[in-house]
Amino acid sequence: MTLSESAIMDRAFQALNSFRIEIPSWGFANTGTRFGKFVQAAAASTIEEKFADAAEVNRLTGVTPTLALHMLWDLPDGLKDVPAVKQLERRFGIRSGSINPNLFQNQEYKFGSLCNPSRAVRERALKHLLDSIEIAKALDSRDISLWMADGSNYPGTQNMRKRIGWLEEALRAAHSHLAPDQRLLVEYKPFEPAFYHTDIADWGMASHLARHAGPQACVLVDTGHHYNAQNIEQIVAWLLHTGMLGGFHFNDRRYADDDLTLGSIDPYQIFRIFHEIHAASDDGLAIDIAYMIDQSHNLKGKIEAMVQTVVMAQELYLKAALIDRKKLAELQRSCELVAAEELYRGAFWCDVRPLTREWRKAHGLPPDPLEALRASGYVERAAEERGSRSSAVSSYA
Repeated sequence: MTLSESAIMDRAFQALNSFRIEIPSWGFANTGTRFGKFVQAAAASTIEEKFADAAEVNRLTGVTPTLALHMLWDLPDGLKDVPAVKQLERRFGIRSGSINPNLFQNQEYKFGSLCNPSRAVRERALKHLLDSIEIAKALDSRDISLWMADGSNYPGTQNMRKRIGWLEEALRAAHSHLAPDQRLLVEYKPFEPAFYHTDIADWGMASHLARHAGPQACVLVDTGHHYNAQNIEQIVAWLLHTGMLGGFHFNDRRYADDDLTLGSIDPYQIFRIFHEIHAASDDGLAIDIAYMIDQSHNLKGKIEAMVQTVVMAQELYLKAALIDRKKLAELQRSCELVAAEELYRGAFWCDVRPLTREWRKAHGLPPDPLEALRASGYVERAAEERGSRSSAVSSYA
């Protein structure tokens, strides 16, 4: 790195000051796999407890001011739940973040939701999506984060082209109900639970659907929802170039959609993604990206895992911010491959933890959030208070 020590500190503080990441309500609840789950005494079983846990993560990290909410799990009575949620926002100092429709849990969605062959089911699914938009308006939430499990398991059992048309029609209708400041984030996933074809299987499909829906729709990239060999940072570069990148769901994966803490398998990949974003910003591209976590841990302690992911996200974001992109551009133009790669990798291997500690001290935050969490006794108190309810069956599997 060719930057001076003071320049590095200035750039580090600037990057960390600009970085915020949303945490998911379902990340604090008892969850698991399709085979079962291991309950945790400290897991949240009410929306109040989820807000409390989110407030604790924000107290420790200072960069998680919003909590993503899930329809049915967090707002089972729809708009009737909004006053209670607003009260929780005021009480805990955490705002409602993205609103996530539930288009996969009801029995009627066995053959799809917005793509179901039944017009009646499609209409009910669309109504749920529109209700989600209205709840987002009532909570002053900008983003509606859309993921559906629609697809099929066997060749010849569904008309794929017709399903594209039904989906286009539904998203266009949803877009027409957005407030001027709202966005529809269209997420993709190559497989699971549909194993033959998934209706929104990759970034190209998601991008097409977002464009068809309207100018307030864009693509959401989940860092777990990809085949193992896919170049996710190239996808990010394309979405940045075409103005279609709206947000991320951050986790890590060994194969796909593994729901692992960020950077636990491949921190270099997240660093490469952040580099593309920083580079686009340096080039003057208008960027408005929602950074969100989408994890729900079955084995790790839930609050500890959330703090761990937030801290790792800050470190990787900072590492990518410290790349000397002017020098890198010169090396790229002259095709000095080894020098360019070494400069690039040098930023990744840089230990930025002293910089993040200094930033936290300057902002009155604990220098080591995980250590502060352990010392606080918050998890132990939560386990003692919630233990009798922790065995309740979660709404997420």
